[in-house]
Amino acid sequence: MALHFHDERAGAVSPGGELDLTGAEAHHAASVRRVRVGEEVTVTDGRGAWLAGTCESVSPQRVVVRIASRQDLPPQSPRLVLVQALAKGDRDELAVQAATELGIDEVVPWQAARSVSRWQGPKAEKGRARWASIVREAAKQAHRAWIAEVSPIATTAQVAERAASARVLVLDPSAPAALTSIDVDDARDLVLVVGPEGGIAPDELERLAAAGAERVRLGDTILRTSTAGPAALAVLNAKLGRW
Repeated sequence: MALHFHDERAGAVSPGGELDLTGAEAHHAASVRRVRVGEEVTVTDGRGAWLAGTCESVSPQRVVVRIASRQDLPPQSPRLVLVQALAKGDRDELAVQAATELGIDEVVPWQAARSVSRWQGPKAEKGRARWASIVREAAKQAHRAWIAEVSPIATTAQVAERAASARVLVLDPSAPAALTSIDVDDARDLVLVVGPEGGIAPDELERLAAAGAERVRLGDTILRTSTAGPAALAVLNAKLGRW
């Protein structure tokens, strides 16, 4: 399988043309992945352009790829959105990484009431940039043509507002309906809401339900915040026929 890289300029390149990987991508290709002249690689712009080509020259500063073919892949429909509550340690980051590999289209950091981690002031943009980096690297590892957007940190009120135009599914171990039992034949975005350690606070559940969100459970056990979102995405991928 060819190594896969990301370059935002890839969308402007046609078969027969050259694409120069520079900066961090060139260093990663030459020094970490050790690509060689003549090796086949794939490159995406993260917005659906999928290029396949051969390395014509390789150095840590610049890797020149001669493009042999191009595909323009449409985005998935419905879109899958993960609203991930901030969590202590790296549990939220593990969730974001796995969700990206499993095909998420948008990640929304959520400052839930029970979140131990707090993104305030400059820390909010720093945290978002960190998650965006995790998403980008996981998308390359998974060979995805579309790279998920990482939205600004959201409050519970902002998460609830999404129910006006999307189908919001709140993962709750005490919910009466199982995620496997719901019908997903709907063109609206599917938004999965995952709480922090300790779960989603009762008043947050009430606010989300009042806005039109649906509570669903995954099973009889309680999953970690790092596991629940990816597990739910696996179920939705199967129900949508993507797996």
